[in-house]
Amino acid sequence: DEEFNELCFEFGLELDEVTSEKDIISKEKGEEKAKGASETIIYKIDVPANRYDLLCLEGLVRGLQVFKERINLPRYEKIIPPQGEGQRLIITEQTVHVRPHAVAAVLRNITFTKERYDSFIDLQEKLHQNICRRRALVAIGTHDLDTISGPFTYTAKAPSEIKFKPLNQSQEYTASQIMDLYRTDSHLRHYLHLIENKPLYPVIYDSNGVVLSMPPIINGDHTKISVNTRNVFIECTGTDITKAKIVLDIIVTMFSEYCEKPFSVEAAEVVYPNGKTHIYPELAYRKEKVKAELINKKIGISETPSSLAKLLTRMCLNSHVTGNGNHIEVEIPPTRADIIHACDIVEDAAIAYGYNNIQMTIPKTYTIANQLPLNKLTELLRLDLAAAGFTEALTFALCSQEDIADKLGMDISATNAVRIANPKTAEFQVARTTLLPGLLKTIAANRKMPLPLKLFEISDVVVKDPNTDVGARNYRHFCAVYYNKTPGFEIIHGLLDRVMQLLEVPPDEENGYTIKASEGSAFFPGRCAEIFAKGQIVGKLGVLHPDVITKFELTMPCSALEINIEPFV
Repeated sequence: DEEFNELCFEFGLELDEVTSEKDIISKEKGEEKAKGASETIIYKIDVPANRYDLLCLEGLVRGLQVFKERINLPRYEKIIPPQGEGQRLIITEQTVHVRPHAVAAVLRNITFTKERYDSFIDLQEKLHQNICRRRALVAIGTHDLDTISGPFTYTAKAPSEIKFKPLNQSQEYTASQIMDLYRTDSHLRHYLHLIENKPLYPVIYDSNGVVLSMPPIINGDHTKISVNTRNVFIECTGTDITKAKIVLDIIVTMFSEYCEKPFSVEAAEVVYPNGKTHIYPELAYRKEKVKAELINKKIGISETPSSLAKLLTRMCLNSHVTGNGNHIEVEIPPTRADIIHACDIVEDAAIAYGYNNIQMTIPKTYTIANQLPLNKLTELLRLDLAAAGFTEALTFALCSQEDIADKLGMDISATNAVRIANPKTAEFQVARTTLLPGLLKTIAANRKMPLPLKLFEISDVVVKDPNTDVGARNYRHFCAVYYNKTPGFEIIHGLLDRVMQLLEVPPDEENGYTIKASEGSAFFPGRCAEIFAKGQIVGKLGVLHPDVITKFELTMPCSALEINIEPFV
């Protein structure tokens, strides 16, 4: 297990855990339920989301064998059948508004075993969840070719006109009935919305009118594959042709090794509504040139071009040195759709070299890091506010609309708050524009604590600002509240004086700070003041209005102070 864990790490994967069915069940449901479960060892391996070629045992083992240099990378080839003998998939124009694209291929004389068959089905499921975006972009259908006869037609019809026996069902249903049937199915109900509200549903027929599938929902029962299937017809329909080609390439390259002629795939012809034809799968090999010095520089190593070529070949990228010896020509196989840019090739070279083998060096650029001035000021203030007898609270940056508007006696439009488009709960609808509600909710949750409660928080608030590139701006606010049997305005005022003393802002109008009587919807009339400093209003302090106090489920008077500390940085 340790050796395998090490190998996975070297290959850029992670062995998540070594477990068994029995262990998994006993963890989730207890010892009793786990009795009789299999004790076969299971490896859970984390595969990067872009490596579709490692999503099944076949691809993973092949990748590791090439990596260990035990086998050479197989060459995948497509066999184009003689004129008129190959399979054809004809796309009609009705599909344009539902799922316009389709690709197809055939695996001839394949030999399945129980394990291979399970792996084949499992790979389709993993691809559906990953690159196919839960079948929204691509849906895969695999059929027993010996039960049907081409050419096949991919069209779209009204739900009432489609009737067939779905996979593993005992009778025929119309498409509308199938939708109702699977509405309660834990697995398939998640895909119904993809075509449910469309006037026409996509469907694939053979030349005798047998339904192969109604993508992206279900295949027909007539063409279902089993362990004894010898010839498999694969079709992928979708809204994204590039993804459909990748998915088809992955499936045929992974399982063509079980064909009579290993790693060969029989091509199929797809006829488009405009009469054009195309042969699939593409199984395209392409060549890219990379400078050896680029790879060395990016990774921070100094390998010869030939050893870099060898490293890349171990990562399933057949490479050799060309030109005057400093370029590497890399062949990208159809299994590696994740190689888009030179940096993907560099990454693979780094994995093969071994991340742990790269020498740590001090970067050539010489810079000295410094704390962000705003954060430094925040840290300094926090210490001194705690020394002044106040307790720090950290509250959520998101809150409900009521918290920042209704409960403080304001209108939501006046707050300039940033709204969340699809909030999961009523508690998290907007980003806070003031820290006060968070502190009042904290007091409400701690009413059992002995009085007085003295809390403060220094955090960001968010308001809309059309002048910024993201349409919003953060401000660092400091808020303090005092909650006791008496309002304690003098304590909050004293705290303001202490903060200004720490900031070295003197109490005078010219170049210091002053407070002036003012009104605020959250404050008691005649008990509220605005704080002026640096030639601007930086905040307010005062005694909270009894309505505000009761709306936050509090029973005692409370005074509060909130200022923006950014002008003092």
